[in-house]
Amino acid sequence: MKSGRILWGAVLLITAAAFGGCGSEKPNTSSMKQAESEQKPKIGIVFDSFVIERWERDRDIFTPTAKDLGADVIVGNANGDVEEQKSLISHMIDSDVDVLVIVATDGGKLKEEISDAKREGIRVISYDRLIQNADTDLYITFDNETVGKFMADAVNEAMPKGGSYVKANGSPADYNVTLVNKGFDAEIHDNLKMIDSFSCDNWDDSIAYSYLTEHAEDVENAGAFVCGNDAIAGQVVRVLAERKKAGSVTVTGQDADLDACQRIVEGTQTITVYKPIEKLAETAADYAVQMAKGKLPKTEETINDGTYEVPYIAIQPVKVTRENMDGTVIAGGFHRKEDVYLHAQGTEEAVAGS
Repeated sequence: MKSGRILWGAVLLITAAAFGGCGSEKPNTSSMKQAESEQKPKIGIVFDSFVIERWERDRDIFTPTAKDLGADVIVGNANGDVEEQKSLISHMIDSDVDVLVIVATDGGKLKEEISDAKREGIRVISYDRLIQNADTDLYITFDNETVGKFMADAVNEAMPKGGSYVKANGSPADYNVTLVNKGFDAEIHDNLKMIDSFSCDNWDDSIAYSYLTEHAEDVENAGAFVCGNDAIAGQVVRVLAERKKAGSVTVTGQDADLDACQRIVEGTQTITVYKPIEKLAETAADYAVQMAKGKLPKTEETINDGTYEVPYIAIQPVKVTRENMDGTVIAGGFHRKEDVYLHAQGTEEAVAGS
């Protein structure tokens, strides 16, 4: 927390105590409450959007965790617009937050705003997505290279004798996409060939449907589709279903969205990657409050943001298949069993016996 605010709060408390000792006058409780409020760390968290299912979970875990740790939290939603995100960051700087937590809409376009925040003594956390060339105080995410390796493992297992695949990537502005591809490319077998690759700008999954509808040869020739997230995987499965190929082609995704888990037990999606959001959001909230109180993060690793070495925390993800669905996503309370198996009559018993 910035020292000016602490000093002013202290002055208010001392003044209230001094007047409380004069004659029979009562303490100025309103001043004391104001002092307590002004001593609270103030944290601003700015999301890319809430279109993707998981970001609402992050918000709903981060906010109460930070509040339980004694902080006030301001939440902003950029609705996928980088200019709106810049405006929200500037507003939070003007609101005198102590720490900014940012899910970057475009990690390559926030350098100036981060510089403005740091000039005001505000600490900045890159949450899940790395803000590049900005020297943020912490980058906390999942191990995205491992996410890519899990996807490669699924493709390797499905086509041990060789074959071809298509990459339906997420937003090219999201550095996590680069890291996932790095992990995938390092793990995929040499006898498997990529026949096409395209991106879904701003994580717009409808692009995947449009692209594959126009590139029917990809749908006919690919033995696997490597998808940037579960929403994209859903559009791929939709295209495959229209051509009566759903369930016969490997499809990977990530985030463990409910509909993806349903597709997995139904047999139309092969894997998803479960990322324990509770751990990410709770850890980020804890670090944010500590940083607001003047404690800088100490991490075992750093990551290069293009210019600077940034303290780095990577939380391990979990590969989810039909076989381990009950023991991972369901056992962890991420989704309810009855919801996962809602459209799969008899599938639960089939999976248990497989």
